[in-house]
Amino acid sequence: MTDQHNDGTVLEAQQTRLKPPPMFKVLLLNDDFTPMEFVVAVLEQLFAKSREQATQIMLKVHLEGVGVCGVYTLDVAQTKVDQVTAFARENQHPLQCVMEEQ
Repeated sequence: MTDQHNDGTVLEAQQTRLKPPPMFKVLLLNDDFTPMEFVVAVLEQLFAKSREQATQIMLKVHLEGVGVCGVYTLDVAQTKVDQVTAFARENQHPLQCVMEEQ
């Protein structure tokens, strides 16, 4: 788009491209104390995973030491980490939840 002014100068509109916000993976870490069923419940309740999806993630955490719950913007990821941590502590489990930039 161009726009000509009375003095003869021509202005061209510049397109500004907003780069997408950085995304963060929310991860559950394995421990030897948190029951598998509790981890499944966390994934169902706080991450809206189906029973099957939650079980698959829980098994990945159990077998590989870490599992991805989801990928979110910074604010949402931090909220999810805080929710998991608070829920685990309320239920007296040491489950750890962290986030890392994707």
